[in-house]
Amino acid sequence: MFKSIFAASALCIAAMNVAAQTADEIVAKHITAMGGAEKMATLNTVKMEGNLSMQGMDIPVVITKTHLKGNRLDLEIMGSSNYQIMNDKTGWLFFPVQQMDAPQEMPAEQYASAKSQLDIRGALLNYKDKGYTVEAAGTEKVGGKDAHKLKVNKGTETSTYYIDAATGYLLKTSAKREMQGQSVDIETSYSDYKKNAEGFVFAYSMTVPQGTMTFEKITANGTVDEKIYSN
Repeated sequence: MFKSIFAASALCIAAMNVAAQTADEIVAKHITAMGGAEKMATLNTVKMEGNLSMQGMDIPVVITKTHLKGNRLDLEIMGSSNYQIMNDKTGWLFFPVQQMDAPQEMPAEQYASAKSQLDIRGALLNYKDKGYTVEAAGTEKVGGKDAHKLKVNKGTETSTYYIDAATGYLLKTSAKREMQGQSVDIETSYSDYKKNAEGFVFAYSMTVPQGTMTFEKITANGTVDEKIYSN
C-alpha cells in the first residue's frame, strides 16, 4: 500500500516538475540541447541531402539554406527537376511534375507565411530580439513523449512548438500557412537528432504533410553560391 502511495506521489511530483517550467526555461533547455547559443549563432549555411518518401516513391531531395538570404528545395521526380526557392525579397516555384512549363512567382501570401524559414538558426534563438513572444501553454504527449507546448507569436504569425521535456529537442511544430489563397494547418515532426561533422545538431528525419524526409548527409557552413536563390 505504502509503495503504491509513494509511487503515485512520485508521479505527481514528476508531472508538476514537467508543468512548472517557464517559457524561458523551456527555451533555454532547447538551446542547450542544440549546442548552445554561441554555437548556433555561427550557423550560416546548411546543405541537407536525402530522400523524401511519398506515395510509395523515394524521391531524392536537396535542401540548401543561407541564413536570412535564401532557401532552396530541389526534388528529382520521375526524371524531372523540380524546385522551390526563396530569397529575402520573393520566391519561385517550378514543378514540371505538376504540369508547370515555366517557373512561377510564389504568391505573396505564401511567401509572407514562409519567409521566417530564412532564419536557419531557429526562431527561439534570441527570440525577443527578433520580435517574437513565447508563451508556455502546458504539456502534451507527442509520440509517447512528454512535451512542453510553446506558443510562438510574431505579428499575425502564430506557431506551436512541442519541446521534448526530457531532451529539449523540438519534436513537432504546428502552424497556419497561406497556400493558394487558403489558410492551411501544417504540422512538421522532427526526430533522429545527431551532431554533424561540423558540430551542429540537426534532426535527420522530418515528417511533413507530403511525406517523410530522411537525410543521409547534412553539411554546415560550406560555400553556397547565392545565385541559386534567384530564378
